[in-house]
Amino acid sequence: MEPEKNVKLTSVEITELWTAYMNDTALTCQFQQFLAKVEDEEIRPLIQQALDLAQGNIKTLTEIFNKEDYPIPYGFKMDEDVNVTAPRLFSDTYVLNYLHQGAQITLQAYSISLSLAVRADVYSYFNECISQLTDFLREVKEVLLTKGLYMRSPYLPTPETYDFVKSQSFLTGYFGEKRPLTGTEIANLYANFQRNALGVATMIGYSQVAKSKEVRKFLVRGKELAQKHCEVFGSIMREDDIPVPMTFDTEVTDSTTYTFSDKLMMFYCTSLIALSVGYYGSSMAMSPRRDLGVQYSRLVAEILKYADDGAKLMIKHGWMEEPPRALDRDELAKKK
Repeated sequence: MEPEKNVKLTSVEITELWTAYMNDTALTCQFQQFLAKVEDEEIRPLIQQALDLAQGNIKTLTEIFNKEDYPIPYGFKMDEDVNVTAPRLFSDTYVLNYLHQGAQITLQAYSISLSLAVRADVYSYFNECISQLTDFLREVKEVLLTKGLYMRSPYLPTPETYDFVKSQSFLTGYFGEKRPLTGTEIANLYANFQRNALGVATMIGYSQVAKSKEVRKFLVRGKELAQKHCEVFGSIMREDDIPVPMTFDTEVTDSTTYTFSDKLMMFYCTSLIALSVGYYGSSMAMSPRRDLGVQYSRLVAEILKYADDGAKLMIKHGWMEEPPRALDRDELAKKK
């Protein structure tokens, strides 16, 4: 058997590590700003813990890159991408919900990274990340519950016994009477609404402090898109008298002072878009009612167009760092 120390990182492993480094350097900038402005003493330790986790991850990732003689990504820098002295842009309630949503999203990402990892040190790294993040997520939930801010998903009635689907009308939903939403469909609609609601608040805040007119216009467009998607998901739930989650629009201050770099905000924005495509695709697969599939398909098409425009804007300004990729053999041949 080949010694572990001689095993090279696979394309998947290096990509997952590269992505983790980019995300953690971006999060470090945001957490530093949150920590400088937080007023709630119950939330402060959570921000500090999140910052410590991100900084610890960066240190470990740097060690892995150095061991492999792999160039460390540029990522994001405290002296370039954040102004910790700027007035607060978001309320403590927003920050707490941001930590909650972010931990959930990151935990899912780590689970995928762990499942794809083969080399022992990479597997161990993502396994440790998951262990630390599950504890952190539990603490965030406890604070949300204590403050009465945790939004529980809707409850379902308890059936008398099990049952089986007896008609293909279970799948329909275009015309006529629609069957009630299943628990899985409700869960996805509810979660997608929550993510978009937090996205609306984020885009509002970012658009207020963006320097570039192009970036500001792009962020406003993103806010409007997220608002539209909230309305779509909310209207579907209201049809079944399902309560719709709260929004976070009022948790944004009126600050217009430079807080985060346009590069950082665009990175965060495009990352949210990529996540939405994945979540919508998964929701479509788990929604047997056909009208829901049509809705998700339409929404995916909208955000893919938005994502394409975002990528062009980042490339134009030199903000898109190139991820690990395969060799261009044709280009190599031309150099001879």
